[in-house]
Amino acid sequence: MKLSFLINRWILISGLIFLIISVCGCRMESKEEQDFSEDLRNGIVISMGSSKELEPILYDATNVRLFNKDSVTAFYLARDFKPAWTHINFRNSLIDTLKSAHSQGLYFKDYHGEELEKRLLQVANLDEKQLSELDMLLTDAFFKFMDHLYNGKVDPKSLHRIWDVPKKQPDKLKLLEEAVKENNLELALSQLRPVHPVYKGLIAAEKEYRGLKEDAENLKKIKQGAMIKPGKQDQRLQEIQFRLLHLGYLNSLKIGGSLYDTETVDAIKQIQKDNGLLADGIIGNKTIDLLNKGYDDRYDQILVNLERWRWFPRDLGSHYILVNIANFRLQVVREKDTISTHKTIVGRVSRKTPIFSEEIDHLIFNPSWAIPPTIKNVDVIPGIRKNPNYLRNKNIQVYNSRGEKLDPSTIDWTKNEVRSFSYRQPPGSSNPLGRVKIMFPNRYLVYLHDTPSQSIFDQNSRAQSSGCVRVENAIYLSKYLLQDQPNYTSEVIDSIIKRGSIKRIDMKQKVNIHHFYWTAWRETGETIFTDDIYNYDDAILNALRKAS
Repeated sequence: MKLSFLINRWILISGLIFLIISVCGCRMESKEEQDFSEDLRNGIVISMGSSKELEPILYDATNVRLFNKDSVTAFYLARDFKPAWTHINFRNSLIDTLKSAHSQGLYFKDYHGEELEKRLLQVANLDEKQLSELDMLLTDAFFKFMDHLYNGKVDPKSLHRIWDVPKKQPDKLKLLEEAVKENNLELALSQLRPVHPVYKGLIAAEKEYRGLKEDAENLKKIKQGAMIKPGKQDQRLQEIQFRLLHLGYLNSLKIGGSLYDTETVDAIKQIQKDNGLLADGIIGNKTIDLLNKGYDDRYDQILVNLERWRWFPRDLGSHYILVNIANFRLQVVREKDTISTHKTIVGRVSRKTPIFSEEIDHLIFNPSWAIPPTIKNVDVIPGIRKNPNYLRNKNIQVYNSRGEKLDPSTIDWTKNEVRSFSYRQPPGSSNPLGRVKIMFPNRYLVYLHDTPSQSIFDQNSRAQSSGCVRVENAIYLSKYLLQDQPNYTSEVIDSIIKRGSIKRIDMKQKVNIHHFYWTAWRETGETIFTDDIYNYDDAILNALRKAS
């Protein structure tokens, strides 16, 4: 047997002996005696029992398995084996919190729920060993809930190939000890919950859609089929209109109608727009899938997004850029105020924009485009091999490892050495980066940038890039980021752009950037959903259902 284990057992037994002596030998003042006697009659005070009873619990030789044995053991060792949940209000605050955990997409049953209810109903009749177990079960339940509330039930890295959002770990023992000392569980909970407005809005959405799904009737699924264009007839129109009525997009139902009329077209356009689809009023299979989403599906979508926001950092910074990849939107936030909002173009499904957080480092005006490895190997080199004029048409230059510019006509493009070359597109009207790129260090080689193709921002679905984020009004955004530097006024920046030479400007003010992904939120009192462009939601939902 290891020495450390023997020492821990000795500490354990010594602590219990000290506790028993303290409880039996100390004389209380009269008011404390009165409070203590009242607590005993109500089964409130929990004695930790003897070392013979406590030891098996800590080392898992009990009929109830602890989720956080090491943390529970460390907690009681640190507090000399004093019970933590002796006060009824403190204990009830935990039970009430766990029972209402569904409002955040978490569930009482995951935290010894049934066992705790059973034991608390019999608390007045429990012996010392059972009372000791109860105190530890309450602590264990809180530690597990703390982990779920702070970090989520599911590890995002198990679901996302690209996930790089750092998160600090809370000091579980310290948080609970402070709450016990002050007899106030909220002291700990307030440091664990996500505080971002999106998370708070999703809690309101959960309540709304829990009621809607409980009241809703079972709706028949609409069959997929040929596209339905405005003015055309289709037998599915009656079911489509009923769905639109049910979802609040139509005010009345035309009995027996199979004509795709103007009122229904407007309703379809609105639901398409609200969910990130091209709002053209044409009912294709993607719109049918959208209509088939009932309140159960929407409720699940809210739970998925509550989980996501538990993964994200608690502190986004006082000044930051927040990119919602799924909704093609970028917001600039300073001191909780939204300064500006920009449409974006994000990575297509085959080249997803990664989820991560960083700090903006510098801006480059009139940038050249250093073609990243993926595009070089998947697009450029195969393109050259198929078409000798590919580089000329794209205005791409080739450089060797010494930075020397090469003549493409002298290169044998069948050899593998072409993969070691670097490929660059100089500044100009055809450069896909446009007039500015906004840089932040990351291993994915992605950044924000302008684009010469401004018309793409008029489309509803904008997952079309190779991973970087193209920003509408990128020049306006760049001027905002440099507004703390008097040398770079709006006029100076315009002059730099007009000259066409590459210009790097380092950031002075601290601005974080967060590439996040969420598909449900509250806006002006309404719950909004967007299309799950990368099909992440189902994987998260399945993982949540499997997680204990």
